[in-house]
Amino acid sequence: MTKPGIKMQAGDSGYEALISGDWTLPFAAGLEQQISVARKYSPDTTGKLNLSDLKSLDTTGGLLLLRLLGGVTPDGLAEKLIGTSSNHLLLLRTICEALQQESHPRRPKSQGIDKMFDRTGRWAVDTWTQVRVLLHFVGVVIVTTVRNLLQPWRMRWTSLVYHIEHVGLDAVPIVSLLSFLVGGVIAFLGATILRDFGAQIYTVELVGYAFFREFGVLLPAILLAGRSGSAFTAQIGSMKSNEELDALKTLGMDPICVLVMPRVVALLIMLPMLSFGSMMMGLIGGGVVSALILDISPGMFAARIYEYTSINHFWVGICKAPVFAFMIAIVGCLEGFKVTGSAESVGRHTTSSVVQSIFLVLVADSMFAVFFEQLGI
Repeated sequence: MTKPGIKMQAGDSGYEALISGDWTLPFAAGLEQQISVARKYSPDTTGKLNLSDLKSLDTTGGLLLLRLLGGVTPDGLAEKLIGTSSNHLLLLRTICEALQQESHPRRPKSQGIDKMFDRTGRWAVDTWTQVRVLLHFVGVVIVTTVRNLLQPWRMRWTSLVYHIEHVGLDAVPIVSLLSFLVGGVIAFLGATILRDFGAQIYTVELVGYAFFREFGVLLPAILLAGRSGSAFTAQIGSMKSNEELDALKTLGMDPICVLVMPRVVALLIMLPMLSFGSMMMGLIGGGVVSALILDISPGMFAARIYEYTSINHFWVGICKAPVFAFMIAIVGCLEGFKVTGSAESVGRHTTSSVVQSIFLVLVADSMFAVFFEQLGI
């Protein structure tokens, strides 16, 4: 490494600085002092820089040279330099352009009404794009399902059985416990309110209607959206991050058939079963609370459910389960395919999967409620 130096000499257009040695970061402290001395000859600007003896130059040295040179634009830089190489000139021009960009203040972001309209427009475009992608993915899954029904040997039965166990059997304890507790809470609140009207006996019908029509299918659907839907996204997203999806395509295998179909079919099979179990556990929870608070025996509770609760309420609830299962599986798998490759992307899309699934389940349940109300069921 050659020690850098500055030698000032008078020229026709002012002072000319003879630059020598290595203008690099290790010599920055010494160069600062030399530049302070050199600028005494010309406080505002130096005429020209002679770089014939310049050995090496880095970004720090380039900044110091531009400071020595004074105010200069990228276009006028070449006129101020003598004997410079093309590499040194390119580096100095790049640094000069960067400094010029920083000197111009950025335009402030729009505020108030402009910002509101901007965010609203972006949200509308993003929502429409997501809806189109979701509908396209639904179409692809439906086509693949029909093809697998016509060619059942294409179905991956081992994967299907695994997901049935993971989605359904492993979720039975938490679904049963939650349904039992919610059934007890509904019975307790119903008995508390109906006591003022002397109608505590109708707590039985309240629990039956609530679980047959709504809670029996909503509770398992929301639990599976958070438990299984997020797992689908994380699994497929991790496979995409590790380029396993590309490997499947290279082997001539369809990712929809291999990854999506077993998960969709498993949810379609297990959510109605979990909903039925949830209904039964909710009724048991309501029966236990009724026996403890209202002195309604389990036999009387079961008799009133059988006598005063129509079977139509059960079918109204159970027919929602396949629709909810399809939406949860589709959203979970689609968000997995959207992962871009980083761990942060996997987490973001997993969260998005849970939020979208629960939102769609609640919207669909509201539409079902209005539909069946119009039918008088």
